[in-house]
Amino acid sequence: MHQIEPYYGWLKFYDSSLDESSPFHGKDYNYDKYTDAIYGHYIDPAWDFIGSETLYIKILYTDYLGGYTIIEFIGEWNDAINNDIMHLKRNIIELLQFEGVDKFILIGENVMNFHGSDDCYYDEWFEEVEDSAQGPGWILAINFRPHILEEWKNYNIDAFIHWGVSFETINWRTLTPGALFERVKMLISRQIELK
Repeated sequence: MHQIEPYYGWLKFYDSSLDESSPFHGKDYNYDKYTDAIYGHYIDPAWDFIGSETLYIKILYTDYLGGYTIIEFIGEWNDAINNDIMHLKRNIIELLQFEGVDKFILIGENVMNFHGSDDCYYDEWFEEVEDSAQGPGWILAINFRPHILEEWKNYNIDAFIHWGVSFETINWRTLTPGALFERVKMLISRQIELK
């Protein structure tokens, strides 16, 4: 796991440690020392701790005027034992919402497993973005593994987070953050119209 790095291609556009509104503003990264680990496996120092022992993130991009953020994940999403959704919601999402973010793109190709509990934090998050002052927001998952999406369905999380084949074919690393946002916004609008 120590060789899996967060995506660095957008650092020329955004760095969460330099963003005064970011939960990670001012964080000093020591790339010579590996200190964080998931189940005894060290992870790259660029990943950020959210309060969970098993799930780490990297905020790849945030546009406060556009009201959106793109967050990459690594590890095991464990709501059953660690209540990871609570840590994510309280320590990261709510701080971004306070700054006007109501559209969330979650990238999960490095999430290996999911263990569910109840859906109350997902429901709360969904209701808050739906009723945001900027207009209806949304939560989108890209590149999560099929077995994780199946588990999400078992816990009714698909009622709150968009995902699907049309989003899985997006090669997001070839796009700028703004181009990715425009692409998914168009696809989500179509998905909502079909419901």
